[in-house]
Amino acid sequence: NMNFLSGIWWSLPLVLVWAIPPVTSSWWYMGAVGSSRVMCDNVPGLVSRQRQLCRRHPEAMLSIGRGVAAWTAECQHQFRRHRWDCNALERGQRLLGRVLLRSSRESAFVHAISSAGVVFAITRACSQGELKSCSCDPKKKGSAKDSKGHFDWGGCSDNIDYGIKFARAFVDAKEWKGKDARALMNLHNNRAGRKAVKRFLKQECKCHGVSGSCTLRTCWLAMADFRKTGDYLWKKYNGAIQVVMNQDGTGFTVANKKFKKPTKNDLVYFESSPDYCIRDRDVGSLGTAGRVCNQTSRGMDSCEVMCCGRGYDTSRVSRMTKCECKFHWCCAVRCQDCLEVVDIHTCKAPKSAGWISQT
Repeated sequence: NMNFLSGIWWSLPLVLVWAIPPVTSSWWYMGAVGSSRVMCDNVPGLVSRQRQLCRRHPEAMLSIGRGVAAWTAECQHQFRRHRWDCNALERGQRLLGRVLLRSSRESAFVHAISSAGVVFAITRACSQGELKSCSCDPKKKGSAKDSKGHFDWGGCSDNIDYGIKFARAFVDAKEWKGKDARALMNLHNNRAGRKAVKRFLKQECKCHGVSGSCTLRTCWLAMADFRKTGDYLWKKYNGAIQVVMNQDGTGFTVANKKFKKPTKNDLVYFESSPDYCIRDRDVGSLGTAGRVCNQTSRGMDSCEVMCCGRGYDTSRVSRMTKCECKFHWCCAVRCQDCLEVVDIHTCKAPKSAGWISQT
């Protein structure tokens, strides 16, 4: 599907360059059937090192595109109850660029989750034989031992080290030229994202023996579902540490001495986040006007917090739901369709509902 490929390719450089012009389906087709040099030289915004990797590994670019789709969906899931909901990708690509130009918690999370998404996608592509440059983890061969005894490495262990190496070379290339505060912050958060994927690598085994006994075992290493990485980085977002550059400009230290020094697994940021209450191009905020809120919640999705004290409108809507579900032997669940009337609460717009811009 050319439209799918075009959409994936359009999203790809957004991880790296924040704002690019759209790419057409015909452009993708010409690049795909032509030389990798022509294809890669026509992707806007890539730095020299990224173009080199693109030419050398053109088949990896589609895998990275899948990684973009994965991290975008995960970002939107994690922020679904917050004022900033990571939907700038769908409702105006340039807005995400504005968010990333700031050194806020949201920027830290996006860098980490996008870097993790590339690791996940490249590693998965290696295991599925989609890339010429890698395959299953070559180090997982022969016999080994764990708490349950001896086993043989078999199957296809995910080559996470290759995925991390490729993601570091490709994603970090954008930051290597600049050694300013933002570049150091981005590199730190990119690395935290890569490490998060490896954190959830798990050993899976298959038993061989009489009646399924585990006298013999074959094991391999596999990545966990990407949701585990997203949940972990979400916790790191909530515990992100504000930092300042150190005196010699080679790194950073905590802004508040009461907090611990960040580890390589922590997310770091420099600037406080805006409140995202109103539409503001300069900070990449779409505002919360029209967002659905929870009248009974006391959390971030409550009408009081989500609507920033502006109040909310309530509309009564009818919808079909599954009801009176019964289990029938064997083995089906049959439900009836019921009409349900519910109240939907949406945030009021501010009195001046237009875009705010400082420029």
